[in-house]
Amino acid sequence: MPVKNRFAELQDEITVWRRDLHENPEILFETHRTSAVVADKLKEFGCDEVVTGIGRTGVVGVIKGKSDSKGKVIGLRADMDALPILEATGLNYASKTPGAMHACGHDGHTAMLLGAAKYLSETRNFDGTVVVIFQPAEEGGGGGREMCEDGMMDRWNIQEVYGMHNWPGQPVGKFAIRPGSFFAATDQFDITFEGRGGHAAKPHETVDTTVLAAQAVLALQTISSRNADPIDQVVVSVTSFETSSKAFNVIPQTVQIKGTVRTMSKDMRDLAEKRINEICNGVAATFGGTADVTYIRGYPVMVNSDDQTEFAADVARSVSGDCDEAPLVMGGEDFAFMLEERPGAYILVGNGDTAMVHHPEYNFNDEAIPAGCSWWAEIVEQRMPAA
Repeated sequence: MPVKNRFAELQDEITVWRRDLHENPEILFETHRTSAVVADKLKEFGCDEVVTGIGRTGVVGVIKGKSDSKGKVIGLRADMDALPILEATGLNYASKTPGAMHACGHDGHTAMLLGAAKYLSETRNFDGTVVVIFQPAEEGGGGGREMCEDGMMDRWNIQEVYGMHNWPGQPVGKFAIRPGSFFAATDQFDITFEGRGGHAAKPHETVDTTVLAAQAVLALQTISSRNADPIDQVVVSVTSFETSSKAFNVIPQTVQIKGTVRTMSKDMRDLAEKRINEICNGVAATFGGTADVTYIRGYPVMVNSDDQTEFAADVARSVSGDCDEAPLVMGGEDFAFMLEERPGAYILVGNGDTAMVHHPEYNFNDEAIPAGCSWWAEIVEQRMPAA
């Protein structure tokens, strides 16, 4: 069963929606215009229920099938927010908001799920209920967590949940997925080293925090090379190093470093946090200073359920002819919060030869729209076939 003809017919219309969203990006939970557009379209399509304000600015639409013999409810989720990036595409529909850009394709995800919602509302050729979920603040805000904390899963009795992301470098409309751990847990650390500042000509009278912190930066890399099992994934990246003095002749009193930790298992996540504390405090004490370590847990590991992953791959093959095994991704994805609450699966759809996501020249490929919409619709019609 290839791409549905209805989505070929709707592609131009869905493209117009997508490009309007691209032109008007909104960041984190400030998706007020986007959420209003989504809610208005869901009402226009004839959804049985449209609710706003879930997870602050999230939108939920409910579509009932022709029958409901088993009480099955499936959730389909798209993210809506943009990134704080200055767009450099030169498109005629480029962002009109300076410093904000749909550089990750969430405009495409939202438009594709709207297209699927329109089709499902027209046909209702399934036995059960579909809940379409439009989520704010995927890019670091944890909007998925907030929608779950608002009771979304229980309120609509969602039993399974499915998500999708475009993927540059993968052929347009081709799918890839993997069971189990897929996207990494993403944590942050903020560490302040305190020593004794002084004159650069008299280092023996100081506790040199620059040397201290530099040693700590190097020592942190031993978490991966000497503490982690070589087959377990962990990335520790120090991304900021700032001294309290910018003078040539002053040894600074304090140094602050910041960075991220990416892991693929709970045990490795716990180990990384433990070793960061031990290493930084130990190195600081060795040099006669102190370390104040703040470790902030972000998104958990995103884990695809085995049964739902196999089903999602079968659906992808029915749409595009094949479905590859996706690589592990060390980036984070807050769909993880929804998969912690319900079994489900997250799939990648090819965006073709475009700039990578989070790049100022990235653009969602509108040619992927029919395949993405078809996958959403087939998830519903194959998982809940009409009675």
